[in-house]
Parts: sequence; structure tokens; C-alpha cells
Amino acid sequence: MNKTDNDFDLQEYLTKGVEGVIADAVRATLRNPRESAFMLKFAAASKAASKRRRKLEDSGEHVPSFLIASITSKCNLHCAGCYSRCNHATVDAEPVSQLTSEEWLRIFDEAEELGISFILLAGGEPMLRRDILEAAGKKQNIMFPIFTNGTFMDERYFELFDRCRNLLPIMSIEGERAITDARRGKGIYDRLIANMEELNRRELIFGASVTVTTENIHEVTSVDFLDSLSERGCRVVIYVEFVPVTEESKELAPGDKEREYLIGELKRLRTEHPEMVYISFPGDEKSSGGCVAAGRGFFHINSHGGAEPCPFSPYSDINVRRSSLREALHSPLFTALRDGGILMDDHEGGCVLYEKRELVENILAGKQI
Repeated sequence: MNKTDNDFDLQEYLTKGVEGVIADAVRATLRNPRESAFMLKFAAASKAASKRRRKLEDSGEHVPSFLIASITSKCNLHCAGCYSRCNHATVDAEPVSQLTSEEWLRIFDEAEELGISFILLAGGEPMLRRDILEAAGKKQNIMFPIFTNGTFMDERYFELFDRCRNLLPIMSIEGERAITDARRGKGIYDRLIANMEELNRRELIFGASVTVTTENIHEVTSVDFLDSLSERGCRVVIYVEFVPVTEESKELAPGDKEREYLIGELKRLRTEHPEMVYISFPGDEKSSGGCVAAGRGFFHINSHGGAEPCPFSPYSDINVRRSSLREALHSPLFTALRDGGILMDDHEGGCVLYEKRELVENILAGKQI
């Protein structure tokens, strides 16, 4: 991949970001000897992976640090505004023709060879696929944050997380009880808190995923909310900007004002509260030279193997069941999105590919798929 006109080095930007996250994680786990030992070992593996990506970059091939894998289309909840259900990626019918645990393990092997350090496991509800999580646990050089609604925690999972420290449960919470239950269902907040307390009792590291909207942005960055997470043992907070997938929900998407506020709060929190790691997704697109989907910073594989630009842009022209990850990164769709400048376009907020979905559909329509 060529550098932009201002010589922006995307690989260097991504590498520094990964190194910063890992350094923060090492600091956050210093009081937990087993977790700290694992993080130090993972830091070494991640550095080696960065060297592999840099070598490929120098030869003209860009490989991102992150992969998002939606390992099932099944979920037991019906959260308000769920992008996956709006895109019909998550349904109530029993899933068919989804990738097997063996196929996912092959994908994880290929990711490690390419130098991908983080694979975010999503769904549906990923903890419904224990077979895949057990396969992921074998890949100790890759960190697997598991984005879960937290309703399937049981003794076997606690034992798996204790055994495989590269599996990091990230439980979705929207703020305090009222706003969490309003979006995810009555009683979900209390179940999340009970899980956090049990994980903390067992000295297992976990994180929280917060969907940031115009309605909860101040609550979820407040001292009271974050202190309540920290006191229960949470060590990672991932802020995911709400992406509207219906016209009715556009007012919930953070705009430039809210995004600037979040960036400022993250800087403050990283300085004043280093006991937790704070990550924003998709993050500041201006500082990263545009949207980092379609293989710039990450890409998405759906539960049936389709390689997509991101979970919010469910379009695909290649399937990893019949091709490699490397081939997926060079798919006509991904190449057109990266080279055509769409990822750099201005947009009102949320997701540039969602706003430009007609353009994406036109790219697909013009190709032999």
C-alpha cells in the first residue's frame, strides 16, 4: 500500500497503537502475577508480529493488526438498535452452513502467519460457540477479546478463561442499570455485575464494551461509572461509537462535537486512571488518515466466511472458506474501497461506508461475483 500524499505511515500508526495498548495492559495487570506474566509474553509475540507486518509493508503488501470474526449468527437477546439484527446478520433461526471450529482454527493460523495480533470475536453471541473459543485458546500469540452479552458465563467458561489467558471476555454494558436494561433487557445489568464480581473473585481479567451514543456519552465517561467498573476488577474499557443502520436512529450517532469530547476524555482517563486500558473504536479517523475498514486497520469475517469491510458494511465478494485471508485482503471490493478514496470521504458521523452504501453496492454490482 502506498503512503498518502503527506507520507502518513499507516503501518507505523497501527503498530504504535498496538504497542500502546499492550503497554497499558501490562501496567494494568502488574498486581496479578499470572496475568502480568502472560501479558509480557504476549508483548514479545506482538512485537514479532509487528516485524512480520512491517516486512510485508516494505515489500508493498499491507496487513492490518486486527481482524473481527463474527463466529455465529445466533443470539439470545434482542438489543435495541442492534446493527447485526438490522443487517439480518443475526437471526433467531437455527444457523446453517456456518464455519466450523476447524475452519476457524485454519483462519487463526493464517492470521498468525500474517502478523495479525488481535482477533475480536463477535456474533451474534460468541459464547454460544464454545468449540471455537476453545480453538482460539490454543493460539497463545493472538489476543482474542470476546464481545459478549455476558449471559452465558458458567463454570466451564471460568475454567477456560483461567487456562487460556489470551481469551479476554469483554461484556457489553451501556452505563448504569436503567440505560443498560433499557437497551439490552430487564435484569441484564445485574447479571453483568454478578459476572464481573465472580471474575474478579477468581482474579480473571475482563473488560467492558460500551456503545457510545449522544444519550449516554457523559454517563459512560463519568468517574462514578468507571470507578464502579474498576472496583469490580474491570481492566479494559472499549468505547464503540454507535453506528445508525436505520434513518430513525441517526440522532444517536456521535457527531464531531461528541467525538472530540470522547477523545479529550480518553486522554484524561489514560493519565489520571492508568489502572484500566481505554480504547475507542473506530477511533479518530482524522488521525488515522480515514476509515480503517476494508483491511486498512481491520476487516470482518462473518459467520459463513464472507470477508466484509466491517461489521457495519455487510458486503462481500470473497469467502475465506474457499480462499485465504491473504486473498481476501486483496479482494476487488477491498482494493476498490482502499484505492478509490471512499474511506477518506467526509461523513456526518457513525460509519462512512454505511453512509456511502449505494457506492459500495455499485462497486459490487460492477464485478463478477
